[in-house]
Amino acid sequence: MQPVRQAFTRESADARRADLIDATAACLAEHGLAGTNVRAICAKAGVSPGLLRHYFGGIDDLVAATYEATSDRMDAIFAAAVDGAGTDPRARLSAYLTASFRPPVTDPELLGAWTAFWALARSDARMADIHAASYAGYRARLGELLVACGATDAERLAIMLTAMVDGLWLELSLDSTSFGAGAAVAMVERAVAALV
Repeated sequence: MQPVRQAFTRESADARRADLIDATAACLAEHGLAGTNVRAICAKAGVSPGLLRHYFGGIDDLVAATYEATSDRMDAIFAAAVDGAGTDPRARLSAYLTASFRPPVTDPELLGAWTAFWALARSDARMADIHAASYAGYRARLGELLVACGATDAERLAIMLTAMVDGLWLELSLDSTSFGAGAAVAMVERAVAALV
């Protein structure tokens, strides 16, 4: 009797791409831009450099895809926070704004990836386009929530509140003991109360 051979299974293309994107985000978080290269990403993903080039045109394409995937993940987190807040417009607005001060958005690893994306957005047109689209989407959704609360000049308020949330998130990411997530939430809610 012959031994039964295990069938070889190959991961789907989507799974391989996702693994490479996750590995890129992890490398950016751990090593920054300077330490993120094909060798480091492939070692983290457990694949050969040839596989990276098979799924992406090169490291620039992979980093851009990682920025898009990270932005999409954040969008999903914010949307889930709003959905979980019920139907009250003010509660939905608060949930959207304060989701940035709770896990997984407060994951310290995220700071390394975001700062790399922001740095690249200043010098790379494709990364700048991804950044612009991501932030425009965030502000548009915030504007809709502001309008539902009866805000006038929602577009300007969305810019102001986005800057406030980003600034508080950045400070908390750099030093979680500086003022704490609860204080950040309270500051945002106080600003909303004064503006809306």
